[in-house]
Amino acid sequence: ELPPSEFMQVADSTWLVLSVVSNGREPPGCQATGVTKIARSVIAPLAEHHVSVLMLSTYQTDFILVRERDLPVVIHTLAGEFDIYKEESGECVPVTCDDVSNGFLKPKPPASPTLHPVQSPQTRFCVLTVAPDTLPAIATMLIDVLFYSHSPPWDAAAGSQDLDSITFFSFSLIEGYISIVMDADTQKRFPSDLLLTSSTGELWRMVRIGGQPLGFDECGIVAQIAEPLAAADISAYYISTFNFDHALVPEEGIAEVIQLLQQRQESGR
Repeated sequence: ELPPSEFMQVADSTWLVLSVVSNGREPPGCQATGVTKIARSVIAPLAEHHVSVLMLSTYQTDFILVRERDLPVVIHTLAGEFDIYKEESGECVPVTCDDVSNGFLKPKPPASPTLHPVQSPQTRFCVLTVAPDTLPAIATMLIDVLFYSHSPPWDAAAGSQDLDSITFFSFSLIEGYISIVMDADTQKRFPSDLLLTSSTGELWRMVRIGGQPLGFDECGIVAQIAEPLAAADISAYYISTFNFDHALVPEEGIAEVIQLLQQRQESGR
């Protein structure tokens, strides 16, 4: 319903949302959460079958967006590991491979994924949620932060390398659940009693992937970040955006994460 505008860019694909629900059969000692929790079972297999994904971590769970045209490949790739359901009129209906019989086989060209640079600003971030009934109390502040505060100049280079600090604010409202990512300084502007976080109140650091806008056709970007972190049992909160991908990791683990990703970069040369 948004009117066409020269200021709005729209990707040419329609995307569908996958949510992964645990069945409680996690192996003992598996502590990683976020995107790393599903790196081996979902993200890596989809990358191997050349399915491009967008990741959206929220305070409550993680969502994987896939292009609608790739749905047959997705189902055939994941059906051996997961029970797959689709939502119809509010009900969950089982999906089988027989339901999508066309286009699921894709040729596999030689694997030569692009290794994108990663950058880590010094900014410290908070991952938060808000009770829906308290949202009106902070609505004015949200609007100010979203649209009027810290706006970068329009002529700033999209791939600016000055990342001592970074302006990043993410707000999502999904089925009534609210998730917010903001830097620690911005958090101080909000009433502390309305912002809910984990009992540890941990701070996060960011790894931004890509030296220039990534686009939507390349596969394996999420996998090349998530798999090394999963192998090291490091939690990550992952947000794909129109231009870049962003992985947030616990602050105390940022040095290890940078080292792991640098090793990945060197081994891929």
